[in-house]
Amino acid sequence: MKTISVLNKDDVMAENALIEDTFTRNRTGFVTISYGIRDRNRIIQMQVVTLVIGNHTRIQDQFGNRIGFRDLKIGMVINARFSSDMTKSNPPQARAFSIVIIKENKSSLIEEGTVINVDVSGNFGYILTGIPNNPRRQMRYVISNSTKLRDRRGNRITLRAIRPGQTVRIERESFQTTSIPPQTSALSVQIISG
Repeated sequence: MKTISVLNKDDVMAENALIEDTFTRNRTGFVTISYGIRDRNRIIQMQVVTLVIGNHTRIQDQFGNRIGFRDLKIGMVINARFSSDMTKSNPPQARAFSIVIIKENKSSLIEEGTVINVDVSGNFGYILTGIPNNPRRQMRYVISNSTKLRDRRGNRITLRAIRPGQTVRIERESFQTTSIPPQTSALSVQIISG
């Protein structure tokens, strides 16, 4: 659910906001988001605001790594902290203090698992996680050229750097095959231990 809460007179926090658009103008980045204003347990109003990205804006991926404006894409779910001082334009604009990606897209899932096998073949590869010798407790993730791979510090790596026995956090598509083990596409993978 999309929510908002006022932190103080200068800050607004929009949680689980959806990126509707990103663009640049005169070397300045802009991110248009939509989010819900809540009253107790229900959304009472939807709000749209365009965030102005500056050198002061801290942008992080879902694993806590610093990233740039160009890494923000339409359809991502984010938490954003921005100024309550907004323009009177439609949509209003506000200076962004921080943006944290929650998910690469609104329907993706985030899972953790122990790597059993890594297969690098051609343009695609696979990571198999779960319990060895128990295909019903495993998941096979397809790794493509668009999958973001990172080490524990958030540095970009290749699939060859991921090894059996490591624990990884994977953001994946919400769909999966009915095969055993099931298979799905990985959007991002980060080593978290091992």
